[in-house]
Amino acid sequence: MRAVLCKEWGGPEKLVVEDVPPQAMRAGAVRVAVRAAGLNFLDLLLIAGQYQEKPPLPFTPGAEAAGVVTEVGSGVSGVKSGDRVMVMAGLGAFAEEIVVDAARMMPIPAKMDFAAAAGFPIAYGTSYGALDWRARLQPGEWLLVYGAAGGVGLTALEVGKALGARVIACAGGAEKLAVAKEHGADHLIDYAREDIRERVKEITGGGGADVIYDPVGGDAFDAALRSIAWEGRILIIGFASGRIPQIPANIALVKNISLIGFYWGSYQSRRPAVLQQTFAQLFSWFEGGKLRPHVSQRFDLKDVASALQMMRQRKSTGKVVLTMG
Repeated sequence: MRAVLCKEWGGPEKLVVEDVPPQAMRAGAVRVAVRAAGLNFLDLLLIAGQYQEKPPLPFTPGAEAAGVVTEVGSGVSGVKSGDRVMVMAGLGAFAEEIVVDAARMMPIPAKMDFAAAAGFPIAYGTSYGALDWRARLQPGEWLLVYGAAGGVGLTALEVGKALGARVIACAGGAEKLAVAKEHGADHLIDYAREDIRERVKEITGGGGADVIYDPVGGDAFDAALRSIAWEGRILIIGFASGRIPQIPANIALVKNISLIGFYWGSYQSRRPAVLQQTFAQLFSWFEGGKLRPHVSQRFDLKDVASALQMMRQRKSTGKVVLTMG
């Protein structure tokens, strides 16, 4: 089978696509013929050796995928060959097939295609967990979303609307803001030409944002501290800007704000049951039309370097996926 291999730390240009032997089957697992795999910013960190976890070389990156079950290991029930599933792989999704523990996969809703399913688990799971479990977002609150046309930002916008919030989408440029508007944003801020603090103040009548969803870090986080409401909550999702901000604790004290970190991947091992509940809700919203996964680009597996470069350069909106041709 074809698979992407990371043989040395570096950028996307270091990756190779080679034929590798199929993975051995094991008890408690399923074999999935991958039809599409979702790209995430964590893939760039992983292949550069900059992620929280550092797998031994060589390895196949790719944290999420969708496809068809082709083999079921001993001890697995409730799944059979031919089932359409999405996979929260952690590693190994950039390949034509993958063997994964049955607990890391779930059936795909009938109306969801493989490309949408491949990019669904991490982005929507992150946004739901962050906004509902951690920030306790309430109907009518002001939610400011950074990177609102990106892979996780766009899902935060949709989840925020489903939870009843008033959503302010912040992104760079008219094209990305148009995508955010199409997916339900109530207000738009172009950070490339507008002052975030002043626009948030104007939109909220001076009160500020109750919750800020920040996958960007850097200067955007600095602006969040100036734009947050009294007793507001800032969700720290990631650092796509490349700069991890330093937090002046006096601002947190004076404004009585909460700074909330959220790493969705840790819940897979610590609280797997809560993930099943999460996806039951997300799939219900999807079937009701409240969530509309947006895949802006599809690349063949062999073009993985180009796909990751596009994501790194922020030229995409929504999700970028690899297909197996």
